[in-house]
Amino acid sequence: MAGGAAKFRHLSRKSSHRQALLRNLVTSLFKHESITTTWAKAKEAQRLAEKLITLGKKNSEASRRRALSTFYTPHDILPKLFGPLRERYAERPGGYTRVLRVEPKKDDQAASAILELVDGPKDMRFALTARTVARQRSQGLETLNELTTMNVNKVTRFRKGGVTDLEREIKRLEITGHGREEDKAKPAKPAKPAKQ
Repeated sequence: MAGGAAKFRHLSRKSSHRQALLRNLVTSLFKHESITTTWAKAKEAQRLAEKLITLGKKNSEASRRRALSTFYTPHDILPKLFGPLRERYAERPGGYTRVLRVEPKKDDQAASAILELVDGPKDMRFALTARTVARQRSQGLETLNELTTMNVNKVTRFRKGGVTDLEREIKRLEITGHGREEDKAKPAKPAKPAKQ
């Protein structure tokens, strides 16, 4: 057959069901800025979300109509897409979303993931980088290792006020004590003795 296989995941659904699922995931993503789902669904929803943010950056009447037809609750999401999100990603050339793998679901062990908008209030990499830097500072390390330095550059590169936000978060973690080494290995609660 000419052309080979389709270039998208079918997700074991017919086309209309698949489109409805992706519209629902993307609507939830823009509403909450972070969602947890299976890895395959997250990767497909990521493709649609990236296209919608690009439409938001164009800010034309045609792009508004296209976005209007995609969201289930456009009256809630469109002002956010064409307002704060458009301004947040104005300088970023792409890569507006991030998929992070997490532990598989408990019931069926399906590969799970977090799909999030980058540079937002729920940016997981930003939080983890701040926690890592706070932990290294509490250990008295003056220089950051190569991976942490790379992550600091990634989370502050396109974020407006990124360096000051990161320093503020690091200071907050140092004050509250959440960047300490003890947080990594908390002792388990002692088991209760069995009743006889």
